[in-house]
Amino acid sequence: MTGTKYPAMQEINYLLIAAAALVSIASPGPATLAIMSLSMSKGRSYGTMIALGILTGSLSWSIAAALGMGAVMQANAWLFEMLRIVGALYLIYLSYRSLRSAFISTDLNPEKVEAISHGAAYRRGLLIHLTNPKAILFFGALYTLALPVGASLASVKSVFLFVGTISAGIFLSYAIVFSSETVRDWYMRSRQVFNIAFGALFGFAGVRLLVTRINVSS
Repeated sequence: MTGTKYPAMQEINYLLIAAAALVSIASPGPATLAIMSLSMSKGRSYGTMIALGILTGSLSWSIAAALGMGAVMQANAWLFEMLRIVGALYLIYLSYRSLRSAFISTDLNPEKVEAISHGAAYRRGLLIHLTNPKAILFFGALYTLALPVGASLASVKSVFLFVGTISAGIFLSYAIVFSSETVRDWYMRSRQVFNIAFGALFGFAGVRLLVTRINVSS
């Protein structure tokens, strides 16, 4: 009786995935700025909700990349252009909200700094990440580099869960750290300065995204 040959186990470079995810997700950007801003101004529950919204958007792009949507979008550059413009305008809107909050309110009651519901916080985070066209490019590159050619569905699921876990840990950690009592007290004492800084950073990110065309060619 001849022995049965089994295919070699597919190796997934988890170290590469973790390094790429940490550099891309944890580095300062619109998503982390949004979590920091809302966590400090409204507290942990709001920071957690916006973090969950951002995480949902991140997982949505991850699924899209795993299903090959990145290639579809690269073949239809107008989709990237649409996302780029919408995302840029939304960041500019957030810049306006931060600057407006800095100059029109002198009440330092944390609950009156910004009128926003938990659902609105979640939707804000979701919109920030769903309108970030660079996210699907990141996930597309990640799956390409991390998975072997002809990877099984189980391998794709493994990468998805691994990246999702890292993303959740990073986003929720931002919400926890920046909603701590010490950080919130620091924020409330210098609320105007923080809001101006966040407004400037959101504005810079929005304008930069608006004027910079994303190269989606392979």
